[in-house]
Amino acid sequence: MPEYYEPGDLADFPKIAEHAPQMGEKFFDWYGSVFQDGALTAREKSLIALAVAHAVQCPYCIDAYTKDTLEKGCDAEQLTEAVHVAAAIKGGAALVHGVQMRKVADSLGM
Repeated sequence: MPEYYEPGDLADFPKIAEHAPQMGEKFFDWYGSVFQDGALTAREKSLIALAVAHAVQCPYCIDAYTKDTLEKGCDAEQLTEAVHVAAAIKGGAALVHGVQMRKVADSLGM
């Protein structure tokens, strides 16, 4: 039985535009521009993308940006640190919602 997530499917990503070529062209042009050197280097942007990929839990993006960051000269320690940053932000985002929980609980006198 095939797995739901098949790493080989990443290579088919450009085909997503087959039935909407104008939209696909706009997306891929924009996407390519985003990752060019600017105020941030392409390497820095790739590390950010790797961290975000973990935060949004996209296995295709994790595969792509693990490879991309390594190709741009990052090492395993830097990749791991980026993942820890993502985990800290995601964990903090969950915990800060505890303020809302406390407000509701306090308002109900519990």
